[in-house]
Amino acid sequence: MSGQTNRPVISRQVEQIYEQLMTDGQVQAGLEFLKQDHDRTIEEQIQLTEIEAPTFAEAVKGEAYRRKLEEYGIQNVTVDQTGNVFGVRPGSGSGPNLVVCAHLDTVFPAGTDVKAKHRDGRIYAPGIADDGRGLAAVLTIARALQHTGIHTVGNLIIGATVGEEGLGDLRGVKALFAGRSDIDGFISVEPGEPEKITYLAAGSKRYRVTFHGTGGHSFADFGIPNPVHALGRAIAGISEIRTPTEPKTTFSVGVVEGGTSVNTIAENASLLLDMRSNSAEALAELEQQALSIIHQAAEAENSRWNRDNELTVQLELVGDRPAGEQSADAAIVQAAAAANRSMGLEPELEDASSTDSNVAISLGIPAVTLGGGGEYGGMHTLEEYFDPAGAYRGAQYVFLVMLGLLGVEGVTQPLLTSKG
Repeated sequence: MSGQTNRPVISRQVEQIYEQLMTDGQVQAGLEFLKQDHDRTIEEQIQLTEIEAPTFAEAVKGEAYRRKLEEYGIQNVTVDQTGNVFGVRPGSGSGPNLVVCAHLDTVFPAGTDVKAKHRDGRIYAPGIADDGRGLAAVLTIARALQHTGIHTVGNLIIGATVGEEGLGDLRGVKALFAGRSDIDGFISVEPGEPEKITYLAAGSKRYRVTFHGTGGHSFADFGIPNPVHALGRAIAGISEIRTPTEPKTTFSVGVVEGGTSVNTIAENASLLLDMRSNSAEALAELEQQALSIIHQAAEAENSRWNRDNELTVQLELVGDRPAGEQSADAAIVQAAAAANRSMGLEPELEDASSTDSNVAISLGIPAVTLGGGGEYGGMHTLEEYFDPAGAYRGAQYVFLVMLGLLGVEGVTQPLLTSKG
């Protein structure tokens, strides 16, 4: 995520809610528990990270997560058909439904060495931060609620999703919202500092584009359309697209494949195209431009050799992440900012990003993505690391945001509005 210096405005009503929460004995006990639970949380973070969970293969980690949620007092924990793991901690029955979750999958393929290694105070392991930290933060919050016995007004829906990374295309959180209409708010926990608040959703469209031809020998069959050449035409055209700076709109050809040998006219050639924007309208315009260029590339390659549709193009949509916006003064954003201030931190509103919160925001459901604490680096590489020093502050932060939104029985009313 990239930072900006926008400072959120917090209403007096929200400030008062957090003043009341911070003077409550049970809330303070919860914050202290999260601090004392730090070492156990880090151990659990390592334990979960060392369970392989490539996108589309999260079942083993999901089962481990299910058992932990049940152990920490979460009720009715289930694994849905997609692989999401969720349970509920009921409130008083008169409040909103809030989801708090992290994601199970990582970008690393099966067989990757995910054994944690300790060096210079850091923990190195693929996935240790993204989203090992988020998963561990959610679990320590569940333990804090179990330890303190805090009764919320609203219902907490707590767990983990699948398919957040790459070509997983947010399939887990899409399935979550497709399966229920009673969610009033959503918090996704990712690695990062608690000061950062992501409340805007950058959408994306991803295509696998494949040019098909008859193929042949580079000398004997010279004069037929060449899928690799068509691919080159398409990439050259895409590279010349001009996109707006605001809203930020981007494109990239990330993978190219095709060909058999240096003296072969390929039968097939393909590319993977990524397009993103903070605006659904700008993304749609970019998509239209890019697809037009791709079709023109096929036509130009056929025309070059005076062939009629001998070379064809196949488009496969492999990623569709919705864009969305919400007001910077939405109650969920104010709650996140006020929780920061109550901890002596200075909140910052982040640029749009692509996380599980995208789906909720696109549906008009209040949502934020929050940092689970701790410094990190080497994201999505084999040298990914996590520095656990003071990481409990992130869990404390998410805990406070959650309580403000759900309300604490006998202390505060929910900041989140219930559809019911």
